[in-house]
Amino acid sequence: MTHAAGPSNPQVLLARLEALREAVCREAGELMTQWSGRLERDAFRPSAQNLAHYLALRRRDLRELQAELVPWGLSSLGRSEAHVMATLEAVIATLAAICGERRSWPDRETFELPGRWLQEHTRALFGEVERGVAILVTLPSEAASDGRITRELLEAGADLVRINCAHDDADAWARMLAHLRAAEREVGRAARVLMDLGGPKPRTADVHLEGKERVEVHDRLLLHGGQARKGARVRCTLPEILPQLRVGARVHIDDGKIGAVVEELRPDAAVLRITRARPGGERLRAGKGLNFPDTALELAALSERDLEDLDFVARHADLIGYSFVQRPEDLEALYSELERRQAPENLGVVLKIETERAFRNLPQLIVTAAGRGPAGVMIARGDLLAEVGSPRLGEIQEEMLWLCEAAHLPVIWATQVLEKLVKKGLPSRAEITDAAMSERAECVMLNKGPYVVEGVRLLDDLLRRMSAHQRKKSARLRRLSF
Repeated sequence: MTHAAGPSNPQVLLARLEALREAVCREAGELMTQWSGRLERDAFRPSAQNLAHYLALRRRDLRELQAELVPWGLSSLGRSEAHVMATLEAVIATLAAICGERRSWPDRETFELPGRWLQEHTRALFGEVERGVAILVTLPSEAASDGRITRELLEAGADLVRINCAHDDADAWARMLAHLRAAEREVGRAARVLMDLGGPKPRTADVHLEGKERVEVHDRLLLHGGQARKGARVRCTLPEILPQLRVGARVHIDDGKIGAVVEELRPDAAVLRITRARPGGERLRAGKGLNFPDTALELAALSERDLEDLDFVARHADLIGYSFVQRPEDLEALYSELERRQAPENLGVVLKIETERAFRNLPQLIVTAAGRGPAGVMIARGDLLAEVGSPRLGEIQEEMLWLCEAAHLPVIWATQVLEKLVKKGLPSRAEITDAAMSERAECVMLNKGPYVVEGVRLLDDLLRRMSAHQRKKSARLRRLSF
């Protein structure tokens, strides 16, 4: 008969944890030195320090250590995001007590204070939200002419509205805002305004398929900058991308519905071979997004259209959605343009993480943005999915939630939330689960659609229910009714 092994030696575990604490402190100090030039706001410094501790901690594979701590009732490292050093100190103090040694435990305030910092950062960005998790809704173009739309959204429970600057113009946006202010007076609730800059989003244009309606696997398609006149072809709205491509690089079209690979390079063009499409082919239309997951594109984060739109946005928005931000230098460019326009200092910036490169640079982006003023992160799952693929997206959205919790920074959970309900009137089972999981963020975004008011009502109910059960990664252990 075999017996399960007992708990690990607590003295050995204690020594390992003390060595881990020392290494985390040392490496976090190095990160803070690197970030010092970007931390202009002293109020964010404690959060940046905790983010540095978390990054240092998670450079290691801690699965074995975590498993060895569980038999001693010490499994809290997996929920340490918001208060890394306090968690390490608490585990060390408890292990020391088990070993008959004395250590000081961190006080309760050390664990509760980071939660208040997150609340303060969230309030600075989204305003007062009675529910705890805010609901953000994209306004349709019709909101410029029909004031009932914004009123019904506020009545249903929307806390913020989003204007997508890739659509409509300043006159339409002004009418949307006028209707919003009137709705606020009628309903008795204020709603902040997020205005998304369009960014350098490459799209398809001038589609010619030589008599075909669909593209199929193995088809060839010429992606060009505007000069091609023969063969199956489609124009890229950002021709400066084409010289950056390499043979073998993947190209995704229409959120990845069509997959392709670069087979040949020509002057100002690339021959694509279609590698993914449904049986029978996929329709290819103008205006669909292009993604280049294998190519680190060098593009100005602010397009000429963005610079024009900023004249309006800087005066009227409460938050700016920064599309396709990838590097700290992109943020510096935005802040420079906002200063030129004398934008309010409390104007919030939402980092829309839409590429693999942006995800890799997320810690530096967080420090640069939150080190200047109110900031948050949007998990933009549409373009991100086309960039990293479905399996990796599941990992990345979790890692983004953890990093932002470590930085005490609010997160917007976005893209296709309750999409079937919003567009068709009936939610799928899977999207109910997705919406329930969104409670771990500080804000959830719904897109426009004919049933969006019903979507807001359902999401409001769901978020209230889930908040009693879960907060971030921790179960709240409300009494179950069995």
